Amino acid sequence: MRTYQVSIHWSKDDDAFIAEVPGLPGCAADGPTRAAALKNIDVIIREWIETAKSVGRAIPETKRKLVFA
Repeated sequence: MRTYQVSIHWSKDDDAFIAEVPGLPGCAADGPTRAAALKNIDVIIREWIETAKSVGRAIPETKRKLVFA
């Protein structure tokens, strides 16, 4: 299974945590907690990859980077 870097931040405008995957353009999910946003982004990553495969789009390689904030 591929693993991608995920960035999570609080959005005051959305009143939710936003999880984004910089390596997959447009791949983002939200949730009321960090844990929920992270769980939701797992589903969106799978859907992003499935869609890319179905339309013949290249799937970016993962970048192995560990970041703590």
